Amino acid sequence: MKKIYKFTLIPFVLGLMAMMFACTNLDETVYDTIPADQFGKKPAEINAIIAPIYKTLKNVWPSDIFLLSEQSGDMAMTPTRVGGDWWDGGVHMEMKLHTWEPRNGLIRNSWDNCMSGITTCNQIYATIEVSEMDADLKEQTLAEIRGIRAYWYYILIDYFGNAPLVSDYESTELPGMSTRQQLYDFVVSELNEIKDQLRDDVSDESYGKFTRGAAYTLLARMYLNAGVWTGTPNWQGVVDACDEVMELDYIIEPVWKTSFEVNNQVSREIILPAAFGKADGGNHMHYRTLHYLDPIALGMNIGTWNGVSAQPDYVKQFDDADPRKEGSFLMGPMINPATGEVLVTGHGRDLNHTVDFNIIPGTEREGMWGEVNQEEGARVNKWVYEKGLSNSDQENDFAIFRLADVYLMKAEALLRLGQNNAEATSLINEIRERAFGSDDYNYESVTLDELYLERRLELAWENSNRQDMIRFGNFLKPGYLRPQTSPEHLLLFPIPETAWETNNNLVQNPGYPAF
Repeated sequence: MKKIYKFTLIPFVLGLMAMMFACTNLDETVYDTIPADQFGKKPAEINAIIAPIYKTLKNVWPSDIFLLSEQSGDMAMTPTRVGGDWWDGGVHMEMKLHTWEPRNGLIRNSWDNCMSGITTCNQIYATIEVSEMDADLKEQTLAEIRGIRAYWYYILIDYFGNAPLVSDYESTELPGMSTRQQLYDFVVSELNEIKDQLRDDVSDESYGKFTRGAAYTLLARMYLNAGVWTGTPNWQGVVDACDEVMELDYIIEPVWKTSFEVNNQVSREIILPAAFGKADGGNHMHYRTLHYLDPIALGMNIGTWNGVSAQPDYVKQFDDADPRKEGSFLMGPMINPATGEVLVTGHGRDLNHTVDFNIIPGTEREGMWGEVNQEEGARVNKWVYEKGLSNSDQENDFAIFRLADVYLMKAEALLRLGQNNAEATSLINEIRERAFGSDDYNYESVTLDELYLERRLELAWENSNRQDMIRFGNFLKPGYLRPQTSPEHLLLFPIPETAWETNNNLVQNPGYPAF
């Protein structure tokens, strides 16, 4: 078996090389003349082998996983536009109204992306495990793979609670369900085992890798939600894990937008990115959010989809003096640079991105949901749009983890422990000073409610909304377009029916119709 893996490694890698190089920022090199028993001994060769595990992170954002987080919460929505555009069988409405069912396509795709990510990790782990790589390098490489796999299980724990636990690529048995507690214990154990095997530098060479900083940040996220996920809070674990990250060479970038620029790989605030490139499946948020004519105003030549927008109440919580408001949301009239006039939509209306939506009378579909005009809704403006971009994805990476979140996690844990309010206040004020450019908006003594608000202001569009709302007890409360309290079983999404159709060992989550 060892020889089989040894010689199948090369065609496996070569088949993926062209696609994978850009996502790890490697220089292109031809490897087809390297003997099989020598391949995998140089850093660039190792990067080529494990590139597919990092490519799976492109499915985290701005994917259906993103939509499940922000649309089931109170951050984002994809409204049905006049004429039925973006109705999509009601999947987006179901997120907003909390009426989703196991057949919802957003839920199915999110589950499938998690399972695909785990399978990719298991496959490459099995390949490298039997290779003749240098022992120390093998240990570090396998640790990276385990870290990405742990991240995918973290998403399953968060969204679905219960799921199959599979770490053996060779197994042909259909796996049964593992409980949320079992999955939680697995992820925490994995991270604790690998954290000291991972590189701890913060550099161009470590950017895009699962590093020690990423391991401790993921541990902090696990401990942050332990009370919800296991019934036993671990706030001290959050503090300790955050301290480990803060001792590394990450920084709060002086300029907030640095972590969202087109070439944001220079940010030393980013701990773990989903690395995007134009040629290998890039950042497509501009397609997803911008109106069809917005590219004219923004100096781009692309066809956009006029989809996801911000929920009005989320935008309105920002102080008008907070630069993060306009830095996060594209609002107001869109101007044609050639004429200086407001662009006009195909329906003869000014292209003015209002914060509020107005349901068009007679278009109601379910409850308070109905069609809205094309131009309504504040759009994503957090990741800088590249002027001159033509028919292409963007290159802005998405920070899965960044240091500002670590500061806020530690501050929350300190507040919940009733310890060191001064330090918690200082951590939050550093984030606010960076945002406002002065200490005029600093807190004297921060409260848990103010911490919650600061997370919302700092982390808009960043896949944290649903999780935060659940942890703070707000997810089931009535909200925009949804006047009723939601049932408790909606704290978890259902296991998709399509998943059960391929594995009848799966068991549906409580509150949903049994398989």
